[in-house]
Amino acid sequence: MTISNPAMMFDVSGQTALITGASGAFGMVAARIFAGAGCNLVLAAGNQTALDEIATECRGMGANVMPVNTRPSDEGACNALVAEAVKAYGGLDILVVASGMNKVALINDMAPETFTSVMDSNVTQSWLLARAAAGQMKAQVAAGTHSGGKIVLVSSARGLLGHPAGYTAYCASKAATDGLVKALGCELGPTGITVNAIAPTVFRSPLTAWMFEDNEKANAVRAGFLARVPKGRLGEPEDLAGPLLFLASKASDFYTGHILYADGGYTAG
Repeated sequence: MTISNPAMMFDVSGQTALITGASGAFGMVAARIFAGAGCNLVLAAGNQTALDEIATECRGMGANVMPVNTRPSDEGACNALVAEAVKAYGGLDILVVASGMNKVALINDMAPETFTSVMDSNVTQSWLLARAAAGQMKAQVAAGTHSGGKIVLVSSARGLLGHPAGYTAYCASKAATDGLVKALGCELGPTGITVNAIAPTVFRSPLTAWMFEDNEKANAVRAGFLARVPKGRLGEPEDLAGPLLFLASKASDFYTGHILYADGGYTAG
């Protein structure tokens, strides 16, 4: 096969992308990337003010945007989000699950219901969203209107590595996310739907901004962390752009069940 224009393999213009957690750090990055790439967007988030801000920003980039002020908290909400995409744009091509949470506490200080809430937010809701999206994508394939679909979950380097400071719920949830990606990759592969995950380490966001500051605490924490990062720096939002676009485009058609670590080599050593 001759590839006359390799850049076209990454073209997602005109496709419809549903992004949950769109007002969060990762979700906002995803929204900007797909707006800039020419996608039609359904942006879901529970924070109305932040959702309106990112929706306005994406419209300013020329994208069609439907903001939905909801969290994927149960089966009905997840099904409704997919239905919104279909109603607005006629189908669904890309799902990015950027919603989730973390609660930090040592195991004997963490209430069981807190552990359950993290697992529910990071794993169960991802499963429900993937289920809803896969149903729609398979129907599109059967109807001959699409050749497949792209599902991208957000994992973490903590799905592979532990952490000594109260991350039992988070690490367990991201390890489960990795397992979900692999199982769905196997199950949905024959349908033309790919399921993959991006697993970042620390990258610049409102939650991590303190780690980028120049003060004694930040410098000490950063130095300890960077000692294990071969690239020698923390992540920037643009470091997620390439991996996201790859996993959402035709360029990744042969990749499924894969965890792509956006970590500067952190998990390699």
